[in-house]
Amino acid sequence: MTGSEDEALAVQKAADLYTRSHPDVKIKVSALSWDDGHAKVLAAATSKTGPDIVSGGLSWGIEFGALGGMVDLREQGVPDAIQSKTQQGVWESITSRDGAVYGTPLDMTVYLTYYRKDLLEKSGIEPPKTWDELTAALGKLEADGVKVPYSMDWGNVDWLQYFNFLRQAGGTLYTPDCEPALNSDAGVTALNFWADLYRKHKAPTQTAEAPAALANGVAMVSGGSWQIKAIDTAQPKMKGKWATAPLPAGPGGAGAFIGGRIVGVMSYSKHAAQAADFITSLYTPEAVKAITDAAATRGVLWISPLTDNIGNLPATSDQIEAIKAAFASGYGPPNCSGWETSQAEVTKKLQEVIYGKSDAKTALDAAAKIMEQNAG
Repeated sequence: MTGSEDEALAVQKAADLYTRSHPDVKIKVSALSWDDGHAKVLAAATSKTGPDIVSGGLSWGIEFGALGGMVDLREQGVPDAIQSKTQQGVWESITSRDGAVYGTPLDMTVYLTYYRKDLLEKSGIEPPKTWDELTAALGKLEADGVKVPYSMDWGNVDWLQYFNFLRQAGGTLYTPDCEPALNSDAGVTALNFWADLYRKHKAPTQTAEAPAALANGVAMVSGGSWQIKAIDTAQPKMKGKWATAPLPAGPGGAGAFIGGRIVGVMSYSKHAAQAADFITSLYTPEAVKAITDAAATRGVLWISPLTDNIGNLPATSDQIEAIKAAFASGYGPPNCSGWETSQAEVTKKLQEVIYGKSDAKTALDAAAKIMEQNAG
């Protein structure tokens, strides 16, 4: 599976549950780095050799399925067991335009605001709920001597962070018919607001993960939900000094990117039915608990795609409420053809605005052309 060794060991607990009732089956869960995971799964899909089951980014199933590299899990009945129980924005993201489901959600992650309670209280600030409140808070914190009021972790200077602001501005990357749409008025508004966090409010373009950023005096950090368990472990002096909140809403309302992994069966597998049966077992209460508990002992907050489980997470009440709010207004990546191959070039166009090399409209028009060309 694509992810850390700790996450692979957690999923192995669910695999062990399955093999106890299926003694003739052997399952070994191995970690695959995010740095080269996409390339390795692509190589397996094209060479028709490798593991029976793979996991990766939410849009990987659509990409590799289109290449003939993955099994449509509808053939095995897997989606029937979980579709109604998952966050529907995520389900739309993993479903191909023709309805095929090449990978079902394995876990979910979402953006949250991590904030220093002591620094906000000192400046008389509540966690900002809107863009206007955010910029006002940043100005007050800076005036009160906070050198870095705000930073971004997961996807810093990347399309992932822009996605949050785009949705909050009321925009989308594509229309429902998969025409590029980020160069709309909402897209321009979102890009200018996001870029100003760097240009005017001193958000660092160099990324520091949330635990280190908070410990180094950053007042607020936009980062991934998995950091919840890591902060106190990595920075014990932060215990009791931080909390979480949803991302601030923009003129179009609340919105946050939902990430995570899909899990699916490779088309060359000689054990497709058995592999699909194992995937279905991952959504049983016993398996969900086994993975969640094992991940927590390793400092990882594992969020099952079954949204009813959010209330049972090993997290504090403010963390659970922030996660619930984020998922209620969250969206997964687009399921449009060519998006996976467009991401890097689109990010470069967005960065031109952050670094003062282009205006927002020009950059977004160029990004839209890239997306249109890659649509095939």
